[in-house]
Amino acid sequence: MEKIRLEIIGMSYSQSQSGAYALILGEKDGKRRLPIIIGGFEAQSIAIELEKIKTPRPLTHDLFKTFAESFDVRISEVIVNKFSEGVFYAVLLCSDGKREIEIDSRTSDAIALALRFGCPVYTYESIMVAASILMEEDPEPVKQGYSVEEGDPLSETSYSENSLEELHQMLQSAIENEEYEKAVRIRDEIKKRK
Repeated sequence: MEKIRLEIIGMSYSQSQSGAYALILGEKDGKRRLPIIIGGFEAQSIAIELEKIKTPRPLTHDLFKTFAESFDVRISEVIVNKFSEGVFYAVLLCSDGKREIEIDSRTSDAIALALRFGCPVYTYESIMVAASILMEEDPEPVKQGYSVEEGDPLSETSYSENSLEELHQMLQSAIENEEYEKAVRIRDEIKKRK
């Protein structure tokens, strides 16, 4: 079965499920998109890796990567391999240099790990046919950065009144207190001013 390469297009607050986010994956060089509803913690982990924010302590996905690499295990690719009753499923293709093994994973965790291992994400045509939407516009994939979308309750906090120095202090404090979603919003405001 031929695989279709996916890339992260964006992430926004889910209007349909409270506390959830919509992760939008798009086919590389195509216009079809897979909207996948994920939890807040997974969205935070993905956003932190996209932003390259250094946390004072490792998040779960960072810990998994360190653990795997300590035993020479690498993730070579992630495949979103099933869509059933509105739920996406994924597998991690792992190798220790001697053998390859598939490990079942929630799709959100698989994407967070793919970002950390720098490995590609794929799916199959049957899943694209069953669950994708066709976009007329062709938005650019996320290359650097992550921003909270309009409609996200987190975006209601405005930092436009704060000075750049105050923003840098607030960013440091948010990271130290492990308030990563707040840190992303503050970092976005700093980027807007540059």
